Amino acid sequence: MDVSAAERAVTSRHLRRVWGLPSTVLGRSRWPASLDQRLHWHWNYWWQAHLLDTLVDAQLRAPTSARLALIRSFARSVRLRNFGRWTNEYYDDIAWLGLALQRVSPLGIEVGPAVAAIDTQLLSGWTSAAGGGIWWRRGDDFKNAPANGPAAIFHARTGNLTRARAMVDWMTSTLVDPSSGLVWDGIRVGTGELVKHIYTYCQGVYLGACLELSLVDDAARTVRAVASHCAPGGVIRGQSGGDGGLFAAILARYLALAARALPGPEAAVARSLVLTSAEACWSGAVDAPEGPLFSAFWDRPAPLLPLPEDAPERDMSVQVGGWMLLEAAATL
Repeated sequence: MDVSAAERAVTSRHLRRVWGLPSTVLGRSRWPASLDQRLHWHWNYWWQAHLLDTLVDAQLRAPTSARLALIRSFARSVRLRNFGRWTNEYYDDIAWLGLALQRVSPLGIEVGPAVAAIDTQLLSGWTSAAGGGIWWRRGDDFKNAPANGPAAIFHARTGNLTRARAMVDWMTSTLVDPSSGLVWDGIRVGTGELVKHIYTYCQGVYLGACLELSLVDDAARTVRAVASHCAPGGVIRGQSGGDGGLFAAILARYLALAARALPGPEAAVARSLVLTSAEACWSGAVDAPEGPLFSAFWDRPAPLLPLPEDAPERDMSVQVGGWMLLEAAATL
């Protein structure tokens, strides 16, 4: 595995200036890019947050002044493309950006106002409806793990342990299946209907929140549930392209943290899941211009070039996900 090759492939294919302006950069959402993608019209705010987070992974692994300057330009470009704002209507989106910016700050890049704006909006999303938790988006009737999980991690890292613990307690009591230990997607507040879809990233964000709060038993239970239900043959299950292209990689990020943090046998299980998935992802990649092109499903090879128009491997989410997985494996 060559994590540096993964970084070069993703950054070479996807990173471009915003509207041709100097000192700006964001990721194009597909490769090869259509006109609207070249203009960053459909720019996928939360995919950019994960691209930024993975750039930070690379900077911590092998620091360079060039990448640091890139990270600085990238963070500034998010606000530019978002028309002068750091936030949007989706609490999960802004939590992801908040987590990335929290990791940018120790690199010496000033992001305090951005983190503060995100903190304020996340705090405003909490209500007592359905027992607690924050909404998926403003004006919606849905509370879910994809919003509450990363928000809990964000609040824990700001030192607001009370809010972080309240979020995790709400998720545990409302969204964790007592039978399997898996985390369901969410709850429709108006009807009380539980949406019991199983997504890999729901497991990841709940695991990450438990780790931040040293809830060892809950974290260990989640690792066991993932190993039993979400990783056939030891490879984390893929969920195609689009937003799903990032789901497995988000789980891998927090499994790598669990492998280093948990005291029991689940640490070895988490480590194996990350490394086995990374080996499968790397071996299934195909050679493409600028470097490896990763499959949307790590347990099978990527399609040969030229890619069909509807191939999920064209999505930046899938390629950032493969790179993120290899960065997670590199920490182990």
